[in-house]
Amino acid sequence: MRRLVMWDVDCTLLRGGGLAGRAWKAAFTEITGLEWLADPVFGGRTDMDICAEVFAAHGVTDCTPERFFTRYIEHVTKNRHEFGQYGALMPGVRAVLSRLGDNPNVVQTLVTGNVPEVALAKVAAFDLTDVFDAEVGGYGTDDAVRATLVRRSLERAEAKYGERFAPVVVGDTVHDVTAALANDAYAVGVATGSTKMADLVLAGAHAVLPDLSDVEATVRILTL
Repeated sequence: MRRLVMWDVDCTLLRGGGLAGRAWKAAFTEITGLEWLADPVFGGRTDMDICAEVFAAHGVTDCTPERFFTRYIEHVTKNRHEFGQYGALMPGVRAVLSRLGDNPNVVQTLVTGNVPEVALAKVAAFDLTDVFDAEVGGYGTDDAVRATLVRRSLERAEAKYGERFAPVVVGDTVHDVTAALANDAYAVGVATGSTKMADLVLAGAHAVLPDLSDVEATVRILTL
């Protein structure tokens, strides 16, 4: 059975340099006319989930997530060069992706809380577009619950390729781990965000790495 390796984006593959957060706030202010009051916790959450919290915190009742996301995507697209200018790939990422890309038993995709247009802009900034089968990914517009993103991605992959896959989820937060476990996926935690290795272990991750700089060990874990 081939493996479907589902990569989280932020703090797992890369750091975006703050562009998405700036675009989020600018789009919100333009759409609602309201002053931005407080930052939500973004890590590991879906954009649908975050949007619901932000709207509730600001008392917004006359705007849909779809309308907000349209303006948000416009801001990100206009300034997408900033991902590469101010952001960076996490250690070992390019080498690991390349090694997995050479393995015919592996399909790589994205399972991320980002809306698809923003997720793809981030990986494109580092010339990684061709690494992933974006068609079978799971994105922040699919559902507010991250576990659903994993399920949708697996369904899309099996429908497209006409075969079953062994799912592997790689992420830097407890949300990534719990979403993987909810779908009987192999959960790999990477402590390159704000979540400690111990917390990823306690969440139930099958394997936990400090980062991806040990390419041989990482590839071995992802292809067990």
